[in-house]
Amino acid sequence: MNNRLKGLFAMLMMALVVWSCGGSGSSSEGALEGNDYLVTIKTNLGEMKAILHDETPKHKENFVKLANEGFFDSLLFHRVIPGFMIQGGDPNSKNAQPGDRLGNGGPGYTVPAEFNDKYYHKKGALSAARQSDAVNPERESSGSQFYIVQGQVIPAQSLEGENPMMNAAQSLLQNQPQHPLSIEFYTAFQTGGDAAYIAKVKEKKDELAEATGLKMITPKERIEVYSTIGGSPWLDEQYTVFGQVISGLDVVDAIAAVQTNSADRPSQDVRMFVTVEELPKKEIAERYGNPYIQ
Repeated sequence: MNNRLKGLFAMLMMALVVWSCGGSGSSSEGALEGNDYLVTIKTNLGEMKAILHDETPKHKENFVKLANEGFFDSLLFHRVIPGFMIQGGDPNSKNAQPGDRLGNGGPGYTVPAEFNDKYYHKKGALSAARQSDAVNPERESSGSQFYIVQGQVIPAQSLEGENPMMNAAQSLLQNQPQHPLSIEFYTAFQTGGDAAYIAKVKEKKDELAEATGLKMITPKERIEVYSTIGGSPWLDEQYTVFGQVISGLDVVDAIAAVQTNSADRPSQDVRMFVTVEELPKKEIAERYGNPYIQ
């Protein structure tokens, strides 16, 4: 098996899915009119600041509501995978004992998916966790669990050419292993190895795009960001990105670096306290270098 395919199948085992159970914009004066919410996530390892996207209004409203209610306070970042993401928001983590398995909790509802081409899984993306496609084909988000992307810097050549198509095949195998296409891809690999697998993916490119909703060509802007800032591109169009950390990426790195157990739970608790403050967008832009430019 070549390195590409080895990496692909290894990623299936590592990442599984991020869930609640175990395009280009421009700057303008109009974009800075009115007020917005500045999110502060305080932890024992430092403080992060984030904004929430207007284009994901259901997620934004829900997050602000929960934060104002104190829902997130004292909850843990209960799942941490270096080079990937840090996840929290499970209410069961508030009083969890060491060794308790976490990730099943929530407020008792989900939020409809709000995908937007402007927002993708670059480093610092604030995104909603969810259950897998097998039980959640509409890709609705957890009502409270979220993750912040750490990701990795991805070589540009890995995002060009046929690689997005292979990433889409990976996503389908990961999220819908019983899908007819997944079975075809797996059978091709089992019977003919790498070459047969790749040929089958190419043959089924159009069906793959329809089945996954993923792009077969990575936009140039994303290639630039992923190859310089970094992120987790295989999550794009799979999970709703509803915000962005605009200060404190070093804190994301610090949390991602903590020691964890076999369930990816930090050995020493990392707790969060979340507040939101309504401020003029111009003030937020002045403080943080205009995060409204995409």
